[in-house]
Amino acid sequence: MTWTTLDHRLDSGILTVTLDRPDHLNAFTPTMADELEQTFTEVNDNDDVRAIIVTGAGRAFCAGMDLSADGNVFGLDETRTPTLADMDDLSSPDLRRIRDTGGRVTLAIHSCRKPVIAAINGAAVGIGATMTLAMDARLMSATARYGLVFGRLGITPEAASTWFLPRLVGMAKALDLVYSADILDAEATEAAGLANAVHPPDQLLDRARDLADRWTLGRSQVATALARQMLYRNAALQHPEDAHRVDSLAMFYTSTGDGAEGVAAFREKRSPDFKQQASGMPPFYDTWINGTTP
Repeated sequence: MTWTTLDHRLDSGILTVTLDRPDHLNAFTPTMADELEQTFTEVNDNDDVRAIIVTGAGRAFCAGMDLSADGNVFGLDETRTPTLADMDDLSSPDLRRIRDTGGRVTLAIHSCRKPVIAAINGAAVGIGATMTLAMDARLMSATARYGLVFGRLGITPEAASTWFLPRLVGMAKALDLVYSADILDAEATEAAGLANAVHPPDQLLDRARDLADRWTLGRSQVATALARQMLYRNAALQHPEDAHRVDSLAMFYTSTGDGAEGVAAFREKRSPDFKQQASGMPPFYDTWINGTTP
């Protein structure tokens, strides 16, 4: 398809997704939300991709929502009066202009089967910050800035960030970041636990690619996809028995697939040749991901 707000570059298994509205500091729009959601959904079945890096064109990563749009800048239908009961079926087209656009993106990232790395090259504020909370690592340029600035606009945190943020930094720090609405420099962002590392601007993408290689080269796509989802989902369960149920199925199906090759390669002192692809997940996977009992 033709992308209007994003640029996609696939090189040696790493898909670099660039937010591509540099004249607007890559400000977020409903169209960008649609394209990011589609990207992180379609990549699950693209076995040429083993990892994704998200960065920004020009001098910003993403300056938040584009506040210059006419009408409701968040793309919401102000004629509606939705209730919590209306939100039960998030797949309903009727909710398209009620649902938070950033949340559609972070839920797609959360469900992604490939590791996702943010290469924050410049200002990341509002949704530009919260979209990265669903990613597996946030690498920052030394000149970048990061801000959860919702309090300055009289709105609430979005993009399911009230779920992701406390898991990353703890509740006390999450409250401080949201209440204060400060814009942090790279060093302060790292100190807050929001950035994994800070790099010189000219090294940022190279270091992101290094990390993607370290995580995915010579790895099973299926085992990596399962491990990613197990860590995010099982950690939120109430009892380890619930994690054990999923662990058991994941171990069963990987041990009879790429795991058998991994064991053989270990015994034969050679590199494994994994064949399973993330487009073909074990039979319990969709049921589990959709929130029902495996």
